[in-house]
Amino acid sequence: MKTLLTVLLFTYSALNFAIPLPMQVLQSLKKANIPLESIAIEVQEVAHPSPMISLNATAAMNPASTMKLLTTYAGLELLGPAYTWKTEAYLDGHLNNGVLQGDLILKGYGDPKLTIEQFWLWMAEWRARGLREIRGDLVLDRSFFELPAHDSAAFDNDPVRAYNVGPDALLLNFNTLRFRYLPEGERLNLMIEPPLAGIKLEYQLAPRATGNCEDWDDTISIQTTGEKILLQGGYPATCGEREHNLSVLPHSRYVEGAFRTFWQQLGGSLTGKLRDGERPPTAQLYSTHHSETLSLAIRDINKYSNNVMARQLFLTLGVMTTGGTASIPRSTLVMRNWLIQKGLDFPELVLENGAGLSRIERISAQHMAQLLQSVTQSPFSAELIASLPILGVDGSVKKRLNYSLAASHAHLKTGTLEGVKTLAGYVKAHSGKEWIVVFFINHPNAKHGQAAQDALIEWLQTER
Repeated sequence: MKTLLTVLLFTYSALNFAIPLPMQVLQSLKKANIPLESIAIEVQEVAHPSPMISLNATAAMNPASTMKLLTTYAGLELLGPAYTWKTEAYLDGHLNNGVLQGDLILKGYGDPKLTIEQFWLWMAEWRARGLREIRGDLVLDRSFFELPAHDSAAFDNDPVRAYNVGPDALLLNFNTLRFRYLPEGERLNLMIEPPLAGIKLEYQLAPRATGNCEDWDDTISIQTTGEKILLQGGYPATCGEREHNLSVLPHSRYVEGAFRTFWQQLGGSLTGKLRDGERPPTAQLYSTHHSETLSLAIRDINKYSNNVMARQLFLTLGVMTTGGTASIPRSTLVMRNWLIQKGLDFPELVLENGAGLSRIERISAQHMAQLLQSVTQSPFSAELIASLPILGVDGSVKKRLNYSLAASHAHLKTGTLEGVKTLAGYVKAHSGKEWIVVFFINHPNAKHGQAAQDALIEWLQTER
């Protein structure tokens, strides 16, 4: 074994990195059957331009969700941490004594986190202003985003998963429903939140005595036909109460269902139908809702790797200097120009949606490390770093190395796709040094590479 590791060290040294990889990292990679040609690593001390470890660092790699670091950093610098999104309500008609003879128009500008609670409170404000009866249509103006049709099944043929929700100028509650499974002996109750007017829930789920509670939802199939959501399959009753968030309705139908439910609860009425369309020039602004600040939004994006929020932010960037409507080409142009202005030359960079939920997005480990170095010099560094998951404490790394001395000593963004396992962020060493670490794995066995990444983190925290 000693001879083999000596050969490995010699081989790896020939691949041009500053110092050899720690032995525990090499052993973990070997155990996972991941060759060095399929990984890229860059480790450097904060404020030091030369890397301590650099392996395949110039190779263009799929970064998975670590790409969100680029999007959120650009957002902070181009929009500012106090930036908010607006959503507007317009009246196209005559309002008299609480009755609108005309249409209510909702115009969205890409708010990434317009929740059900916020929507209800906003509608309650309309009632307080005097609006009671709408004798016209509900019109949704989603024209601020200029996007091709979104195929939620295109990425992994699992269209109902929340991470596959497409961006929308009038995104409500991430376009998801919370399904709650409540086993009661031989019976199974099912709840959905929020309730949507006109949507009927049917379920033919047989409680099973046993089952895998880690993959409890794999045996449940969901079909949406017209106004009906049908769930079929089995549910392992031994798993107790469980829940998941799924997207089963088009954006417009989701907004309509929520609107009709809440408007009725608030004592209002709508006699017309739902329409998509642009706000006519005759419409008058009635009320404006403002989102939470960007500094709060990026915490959800990075700590919980929220893909649709990242995509909403990415598209928002595209209108800051070009004006007009938001589109992927405009956002890509703005992002590249911003990098150039900061002196960051990333010729291998490929952007598709800014969220990392992509098979084609690319960046090198070296340039990801340069980006993280740049963050430390930004006036908004505290906001960006605070948005990253804390190792062993919260977010997507809450359960990772929570037994280790390294817990609480690293802010790390991770990414996972089929064949991709990535990590990028900051590690505070026991010695007081602060390290930037980027560790990309692009290989069919990538899902087994976490132990190697963890070994590098622990080595940096305890020994450097």
